[in-house]
Amino acid sequence: MAGIVASISVSGSLIPVLILFIQILRGNFVSQTVVFNNWLHAGSLKVPFEFLVDPLSVTMMLIITGVGLLIHIYSIGYMRGDERIGVFFANMNLFIFSMLLLVMAGNYLLMFAGWEGVGLCSYLLIGFWSSNDDFNYAARKAFIMNRIGDLGFLLGMILLFVNFGSLGFAEITSKASVLTTGNSMLTLSTILLLIGALGKSAQIPLFTWLPDAMAGPTPVSALIHAATMVTAGIYLVARAHLLFVLSPVTMNIILLIGVTTAIFAAVVGIMKNDIKKVLAYSTVSQLGYMFTALGLGAFTSSIFHLGMHAFFKALLFLAAGSVIHGMQGEQDIRKMGGLKKYFPLTLFTFIAGTLAISGIPPFSGFFSKDEILKRAFENSPVLWIVTMAGALLTCFYMFRLLYLTFYGKSRYTSEQAGHFHESPKVMTIPLIILAILSFGGGFINIPSVFGGHTAFAGFLKPVFADIPLNNGHLQNRTELILVAASLVLLLSVILFAYFIYIRKAMVPATSESSMNPVQKTILHKFYIDEIYAFLFEKPYQWLSENLFRTGEIKIIDNFVNSFGRLVNATGNRLQKVQNGSIKLYLFVMAAGLILILILNFFVF
Repeated sequence: MAGIVASISVSGSLIPVLILFIQILRGNFVSQTVVFNNWLHAGSLKVPFEFLVDPLSVTMMLIITGVGLLIHIYSIGYMRGDERIGVFFANMNLFIFSMLLLVMAGNYLLMFAGWEGVGLCSYLLIGFWSSNDDFNYAARKAFIMNRIGDLGFLLGMILLFVNFGSLGFAEITSKASVLTTGNSMLTLSTILLLIGALGKSAQIPLFTWLPDAMAGPTPVSALIHAATMVTAGIYLVARAHLLFVLSPVTMNIILLIGVTTAIFAAVVGIMKNDIKKVLAYSTVSQLGYMFTALGLGAFTSSIFHLGMHAFFKALLFLAAGSVIHGMQGEQDIRKMGGLKKYFPLTLFTFIAGTLAISGIPPFSGFFSKDEILKRAFENSPVLWIVTMAGALLTCFYMFRLLYLTFYGKSRYTSEQAGHFHESPKVMTIPLIILAILSFGGGFINIPSVFGGHTAFAGFLKPVFADIPLNNGHLQNRTELILVAASLVLLLSVILFAYFIYIRKAMVPATSESSMNPVQKTILHKFYIDEIYAFLFEKPYQWLSENLFRTGEIKIIDNFVNSFGRLVNATGNRLQKVQNGSIKLYLFVMAAGLILILILNFFVF
């Protein structure tokens, strides 16, 4: 019942979003700001409670409510029997609310309220199974690393207010449009905003929380850490696109971080053996591609890939959850193999997601990745080679995951096999719908080289009309050669993975002792967590322990306790006066009266 009520709530949000989408398509409006009242008013700070409805926000709302509804329905079957299922769906609904608030906000402060809301929901849902200390640690890690990014966002917002006197998107954009390119204030403001985006969208150096966030239930991984929350950073940059375009330094930083993250996460994904961890690093890598597109000024390409990624990555996570559900919680692909006969429908949907994320036509990932690769080649052929390398790595580890999970020899126990079952319809129907979207979603933006009209780019064009977008200058012949080359390389990688994991039936090593130093380094994600622990955690712990021993115990405690010791000492001495001797009491009373008389006659 909790799942049904929660799903109805999300569908109640989806319906008006669909109506808004249809209204924009019909040309009834392009952009509209809805102001309810003056939310905050302190001195010169006036922040209304306002919503901005335009093609960009409606696109995000469609993804949040559409994919969110499918994940809610899937969760009814996945979370069945959990004693805290009501709390789970309450937190999921709170997340949808916070994410909608984030993308509908008409000013930075209201966006920040939604921004913090999704961070809170992330913490609550990652650590949902709180009896496990590792899950609690993962939740704290996500919360703290996001706070680092959020501080950057907050400082950037303050700097924008100080310089523009407003936090509204429209007002800041209007005033910033007259500034010169490379303005130092804009550069600093956008760098601070970027820090916030890096935290939410798990980019280098604030990416290590996302793989650990797989501790949460699989629907949480699909909703928060694949389809919606991690795209908040992409949305922030796209929403403030004019500020970033006027800051070439920041744009170059975005490009560098995006490319580096895409390659780094793809390399690490090759060595992971947890089915959800592989998908987690895949998410980080795909977010890197979106940042790469942003850094190139291809904002529509980035948002297009964001939407397609929401389809196929939610599909992959939910399909993985179907396997985990059927295998009684097992997530190690080294203990799977040959599952295709037990999970035929899950296999079908997993293949669709794998082909989509690998960029195989006509699946959605082909069209969205091709747009980014095209923009990369226009910038530099070297950049195309680097981004193409990331795409090839993605293709390899995804087919590695597919082959090791569903094909080859079985590596599970007979006891596990006795419990194998395909997931119920409440879980498989969302999988089928997402598989269809992963297949046909890319057709909404078919490029002209294939006879299309890039309808999605046209839909978003009014949002980015105020900047000179790079719409591409490649000749059709050059673009077709690039597409053909990428397909040949991708098919070669698929065959290579087939040869290794099917023909040679190789299984990843279970012990690090059999690995070479390079493999160990990749397995430990280049020891990034260990480096952070050495540079930040251990010094902080050392400082905390010493401050506790010295500052807390020796200084503060001694200072506070000294008052107690003074009171005790005074009391110990004064209590000797109260010894029960009537003679002493009479003597003191007489002495007191004499003293009062003397003072009365001689002093006063």
